[in-house]
Amino acid sequence: MPKINVLIVDDSAVVRQVLAAVLSKDRSINVLAAVADPLFAMQRMKLQWPDVIVLDLEMPRMDGITFLRRIMAERPTPVVVCSTLTTRGAVTTMQALAAGAVAVVGKPKIGARAYLLDASADLLHAVKSAAQVHVGKLSAALAAGERSSPGDSTLPAELEALKVTSETVVAIGTSTGGTQALEAVLSALPRVTPGIVAVQHMPEKFTAAFAARLNSICRIEVKEAQDNDRVLPGRALIAPGGRHMVLKRSGALYYVEIRDGPLVHHHRPSVDVLFRSVAKIAGSNAVGIIMTGMGSDGALGLKAMRDARGHTVAQDEATSIVFGMPREAIKLGAVETILPLGDMAREILRYV
Repeated sequence: MPKINVLIVDDSAVVRQVLAAVLSKDRSINVLAAVADPLFAMQRMKLQWPDVIVLDLEMPRMDGITFLRRIMAERPTPVVVCSTLTTRGAVTTMQALAAGAVAVVGKPKIGARAYLLDASADLLHAVKSAAQVHVGKLSAALAAGERSSPGDSTLPAELEALKVTSETVVAIGTSTGGTQALEAVLSALPRVTPGIVAVQHMPEKFTAAFAARLNSICRIEVKEAQDNDRVLPGRALIAPGGRHMVLKRSGALYYVEIRDGPLVHHHRPSVDVLFRSVAKIAGSNAVGIIMTGMGSDGALGLKAMRDARGHTVAQDEATSIVFGMPREAIKLGAVETILPLGDMAREILRYV
C-alpha cells in the first residue's frame, strides 16, 4: 500500500519536531515536511501535494483558518487540526471544522511535547482516518453547507406541525466527517422534533464549542450534555468529549448520565455505549442513525437497537465522507434503512 504523505504546519519548532517523530514511527506514513507557517507550506506543496495536512491555527503571516479556506477552494484536501485546549482555541477549531477540516487533535499551551507523545495514538488515528476521506465528497459537503441556511430544509409543510412526545428518542453516532453531517441533519429539523442524543468523536473541551455553534444555526436547541440533562422534544444533546453518555429513564421521562469509563473501540465517548443504553431503555421507541466515520464503533450498539425493535438507519456510501462505520453496521445486519445524508431529517420525522 502507498504511504500517506503528510505535511505538518505549525509555528512551534517543538511541536513540529514531536509531530514529525510520532508520525514517522508509523510505517504507513511519510512526513513530507514540517513547516512554520502557511506561506512556507504553499511553497512546499508546489513540489508535492500532501494526502493529509496537520494544521495549527494560530500562526504568523497567515492564520490557519485563512489557509484552510484557501486550500479547500483551490484543491480540497483532508486536514487534521492540532489546536490548543482553550475556550478560544475551541471556538476557532469549530470554525476550522465548518471550513472543511475533518478531524481535531488537542494540544495544551504548555507541556506540548509530553502531551503529544501521550496522545500519539489519537494523532495517528486521526491522520489515518483523514487519509480515507473521499476529497470529492468533502468538496460536495462544503458546497452543500454553503448553500444551506439555518433551519433550511425541503421537509413538507405538514411536518412543521408534527406533534411528538418525549417517549421517542433519536440516537445519532458519527466520527470522521460527522461535524458536517450532524450540521446538515440538525439544521434541517423543525422546532418540534423528538429528543436527540448524539455522539461525535471529538476531543475533550471541543464539544461545548461544537454544540454552541450548532445551537446558533439550528431551530432546535443543541447543547453539550451534562449529567442528568433531560431529553426533550426540540433538544439535541451532544456527548462531551472524553466521557461516555448513556440514556436513562425515570418514569416517563428520559435523561442522560455522563460517566467515565474505559475507551470503547478506541473512543470515549463511544457510539456503542450510547446505542446500547438506548436499546435497553427506549427499545422500540427509538431511532438509531449511524453516519460517516472510520472504524466500527456503533455497529454492535445499532444491532442491539434493531434487536430491540428500534428503527435503524445508516448513511449511504455515496454521501459518507468515510463509509467505515455505516459499512460495519450494514455488514452486521444492524441496519433497516440506508439513506443519503439529505434524507435523514425527513426520515426522523417520517418514522415518529
